Amino acid sequence: MRDVELYQQLLGVASPWTVSRVELSMESERVDVWVQHAPDEHWPCPECGTLLSVYDHSEEREWRHLDSCQFKTFLHARPPRIECPMHGTRQVKLPWAEPRSRFTLLFERLAIDVLKEATVLGATRILRISWDEAWHLMQRAVERGLRTKEKRVPTRLGVDEKAISKWARYVTLVCDVDASTVEYVAEDRRMESLDGYFRSFSRAELDGIRAIAMDMWPPYISSTLKHLPGARDKIVFDPYHIMSYMNKAVDDVRKREHREYRARGDETLARSRYLWLYAQEKLPQKHQERFEQLRAMNLKTGRAWAIKESLWEFWKKPTREEAIAHWKSWYRWATHSRLKPVIKTAKNIQQKLHNVLTYFVHRITNAVAEGLNSKIQTVKKAACGFRSFENFKTAIFFRCGGLQLYPVTHAIPG
Repeated sequence: MRDVELYQQLLGVASPWTVSRVELSMESERVDVWVQHAPDEHWPCPECGTLLSVYDHSEEREWRHLDSCQFKTFLHARPPRIECPMHGTRQVKLPWAEPRSRFTLLFERLAIDVLKEATVLGATRILRISWDEAWHLMQRAVERGLRTKEKRVPTRLGVDEKAISKWARYVTLVCDVDASTVEYVAEDRRMESLDGYFRSFSRAELDGIRAIAMDMWPPYISSTLKHLPGARDKIVFDPYHIMSYMNKAVDDVRKREHREYRARGDETLARSRYLWLYAQEKLPQKHQERFEQLRAMNLKTGRAWAIKESLWEFWKKPTREEAIAHWKSWYRWATHSRLKPVIKTAKNIQQKLHNVLTYFVHRITNAVAEGLNSKIQTVKKAACGFRSFENFKTAIFFRCGGLQLYPVTHAIPG
């Protein structure tokens, strides 16, 4: 079989296109394939589908295709253009590539699979493409996915922040709690960062949101109250974030007490920080003995830890009424503990108690957002560095957006 016939089959080129020439370069380790179309062919306008004769041709272009026998393979053609009475001069749709792409559909599909499984740097080595080309392919895939994604407002949302650098740079994430996908990414963690999400929907659409989990970050609260109908009863302050404030209070008590003990030459609390941050049931077995010894010493830190553990029981109550009863008892204990960090934290929660208790209406947490945060941390490592916020945003949607990333193949089977 001649080389043109072979590549006619390998590329899946169908009428009116045919392979006209094939060149192999051993030195460059590449194969170049030229295709041309039949003369006097009529082409549909890409806008309205009207069949029209060729007006002229664009300059010759090349597209990277799947490798042939480990040689880079490039497809060459001069795309025909038509002149539509309604839409003007347009380039016709090509069966092997999407508009403005420098890669064939099958190569894009392969690249997406590789980029999903490898780091960006690893993908560039496997695919033998540049760093910029890898990001371009990811960006095209995300744009394709966002373009075809059904516009809808999730009924249950999670809002969280993610640090993207050690210089206190953040992004705001909006997640679909039920689908476990990232729906929106914005730079920073200001009120305006979240405003952009709400503004993309009408008030009637926003009314479909039943609950939104978040921490007690004031800009997020303000944005939600401003845009979301009935927001006061839909906001749920995430239990895990509230417990993080209690953990900080416990640690502040430990630090103060440790300084007092150390001043007397006593290192009892040295290297015990993380023991007090564990929930009782999650304390590793190897630390059990020392922790029990510390708890038996009637330390201030031990009292703070016990108050923190009791707060966890609040969210385990089966009804709102039982939770309120537990809260009243817990709040009295915490505010009479004579532990300033604990008292301060308890009063802060009390001020926002309405949106702590909404948990018992909606039973929603930000666990999905936290899980996606962990996945995004892996995305940061896989990306091997970001040149811009837009690249980071692209990587998040690529890995966590639940998007249909693949192009639709046409004449070329895949």
